[in-house]
Amino acid sequence: QVQLVESGGGLVQPGGSLRLSCAASRSIYSINAMGWYRQAPGKQRELVARFTSGTVPNYASSVKGRFAISRDNAKNTVDLQMNSLKPEDTAVYYCNAVYYSREYWGQGTQVTVSS
Repeated sequence: QVQLVESGGGLVQPGGSLRLSCAASRSIYSINAMGWYRQAPGKQRELVARFTSGTVPNYASSVKGRFAISRDNAKNTVDLQMNSLKPEDTAVYYCNAVYYSREYWGQGTQVTVSS
């Protein structure tokens, strides 16, 4: 089993930056895939960025060049640096992990981009 705890959401103006962090309850070496999803009001949850079996992460096209996912194996954390934020990035952001073919989710953290 994996527990995920997110932090770092908040309110930011358009063009600003935020950093989200997700702490896992076990070594992320043992986790098959880990990353971030988001869900805006009235929309389906969508992939933002994640690490899978390879070392190169994959990103949603809407965030490429603005967001960067990183991981710290020693701290068992996966972070999402979000730059040049737009109002359409407003959503609840969820950390996700796949461990032995089972999905785990964090509680979510709200990101609001508004002037």
